[in-house]
Amino acid sequence: MIFDDKIWKNLESESPTGDKVVAHLALPELSRKLYAGLDANKQRHLLILLNEKDEEFNDSQSRGFVIVTRDLIVQDSKSQKYIDIICHDNSGHVIFNAIGGEIAEKLEKSKPKEVIANVVAKWRRFWGTPPRDILSREELIGLIAELWFLYHWLLPRIKYLDAIKMWRGPFSSRHDFESKSNSIEVKATTNVQYRIHKIHGLEQLSPPEKGDLLFFSLRLREEQGSKNTLPEFISLFKEKLKDNLDALSLFENTLAVTGYSPLHDEEYNKFKFRVVDEKLYSVKDEFPRLTINSFNKGLPSGVGTVEYTINLDGFENLCLATSPENKIKLL
Repeated sequence: MIFDDKIWKNLESESPTGDKVVAHLALPELSRKLYAGLDANKQRHLLILLNEKDEEFNDSQSRGFVIVTRDLIVQDSKSQKYIDIICHDNSGHVIFNAIGGEIAEKLEKSKPKEVIANVVAKWRRFWGTPPRDILSREELIGLIAELWFLYHWLLPRIKYLDAIKMWRGPFSSRHDFESKSNSIEVKATTNVQYRIHKIHGLEQLSPPEKGDLLFFSLRLREEQGSKNTLPEFISLFKEKLKDNLDALSLFENTLAVTGYSPLHDEEYNKFKFRVVDEKLYSVKDEFPRLTINSFNKGLPSGVGTVEYTINLDGFENLCLATSPENKIKLL
């Protein structure tokens, strides 16, 4: 849930002066501990009420906002301790609203310090960047496929940081995953009758200069009864990488490059998927593909981008594995 801007407009009408901060319960239907506040400089505050056993929390290192714990009198009550998240950057109001909404959703279930630390860590990466458009359905499915391969096929095999360094698709590299020995192109389809994939350009299935090219095919089915969503999958990554800060930081940076933003998680949660099957192929011999070598004299004059589809039904002889548990030389 994201704050409605009406919350802040209502506070502005009360015109705070001096050192005062006017505040009201932000989302009382979710939490009786979270207040939205506004000071005389029109800076926005998120105030989280603490009890005697709650730990304090302070953060002055984040861009655009600071977090302090201090005693305040809210709505003419007695002086009580609050964690005060203060927004100093007007361009970050959209993210600040999202932070407030997520804190409200989680505050009644966990300790305030833990909730705030986790939520702020999630959104800090996106602070100060313009909100991106929501990923298209095709982009969403493609991202899920790359994350699936990274999580299930690479992370169990090699060091986490090395695995994430191989993820090159978001940086417009020729192949989605690249190492010194092999490259892997990753595709997904929701066609459960045929294994059909769309190929973009003549370079996508061209072999790397060194090593072999592999092709990972993931078939998905949209099912509302499934619990698998992009936001849930990303949370699994963060849980797995939480003790490796270098790997976690690189993962979050690369994820941001894909165009993903948590601002759209509510929409992404509507796409629920089940994995039908997965197969890893060797791209050689009769593997169906077009490359620049497919044209004796190069592309005909006037022909620009080439896009085409491949159907991998009937190419089982090129299938190397149907599960990450299969013992194969992947790297």
